[in-house]
Amino acid sequence: MSRMVKVCRETAETRVEVQLNLDGRGHADVSTGVGFLDHMLNALARHARFDLELEATGDLQVDEHHTVEDVAITLGRALSNALGDRSGIARMGHAIVPMDEALALVAVDIGGRGYCAFEATFNTDRVGTMATSLVGHFFQSLAAESRINLHAQLLAGADDHHRAEALFKALARALHQATRPDSTLAGEIPSTKRLIET
Repeated sequence: MSRMVKVCRETAETRVEVQLNLDGRGHADVSTGVGFLDHMLNALARHARFDLELEATGDLQVDEHHTVEDVAITLGRALSNALGDRSGIARMGHAIVPMDEALALVAVDIGGRGYCAFEATFNTDRVGTMATSLVGHFFQSLAAESRINLHAQLLAGADDHHRAEALFKALARALHQATRPDSTLAGEIPSTKRLIET
């Protein structure tokens, strides 16, 4: 079964196009106009082993908030669509990832209930042209739209670039683990309810 989807979302503030293949090789072609977000999405695709093509245009003359948020919303919808009824997948995954002095933990449950618990603080207001407050907002928007239970904790770190990158890489590894087919399920939906709301 193909787990490749295309999603386009357009508002008065942004236009975001996403092509996502969950069974890829980690190839990314990303352009959002927000350099640090591009860097994080490239890392996400590489370490989740997703193929990701994403192009976003937004009202960056205002600020980067709408673009970051709407990229997360659209990517979340693409992830949900690509998972289909979520049958035959491991469903849960977790990762602890270091990035130099930084250390991040992320756990996910692709159980149909969108929820995000994000515990991280940053030392500066921005990394490049992206507000560090938007890292948590990205995780929250992604979790809501993909209907994933997502817990993220920053365990250590001093440099905000490293802190954010550790979080995105941990998210990637947790998603890779959770979205992989589980042969022991023989295609069954991994829930005692025999249903995962999508």
